[in-house]
Amino acid sequence: MNGLDTTNALRRRLVMRGPALLTAALLLAAPLGLWAQSAAPATETLAPRYRVVIQVSNPDPRGWHQTLTNAMSLTKNAGRENVQIEIVVNGMAIGMLKYNSPEAKEVAAVLGLGVKVFACGETMKALMLEKDDMLPNIGYVPGGLIEILDRQRDGWHYVKGD
Repeated sequence: MNGLDTTNALRRRLVMRGPALLTAALLLAAPLGLWAQSAAPATETLAPRYRVVIQVSNPDPRGWHQTLTNAMSLTKNAGRENVQIEIVVNGMAIGMLKYNSPEAKEVAAVLGLGVKVFACGETMKALMLEKDDMLPNIGYVPGGLIEILDRQRDGWHYVKGD
């Protein structure tokens, strides 16, 4: 066998075995690529461990105070970065969110902890309330019940606040 025959024989082997060698190389390299992708950068934020939606519909101030206390306690005990809380207020409890409400300072305190407080738009319409009648820094949802149902569908935990 001369040099030309040897070169042709090597080419035939590579042509025949080339796809198998390429596949093997990719299979060996793939886990390394996946491992590199799965390592999250240190700056990436994780989703909160606890996501809680609390409904308040009863105008009794004791229930409202208990809801605010629970939200503050959960934030403190779980750690602010581990919790996401929404308080959805509908029905006659919406009076607690009016700008002249005795609960205004407590609402401001939970808002300061990152708790979101939402007024039900349907209740506001029914009671002829406008945003100008309400506390600053609260949010608004078109319907309180649909907000709660959407949160539950998204995996949030539901707590009845009163």
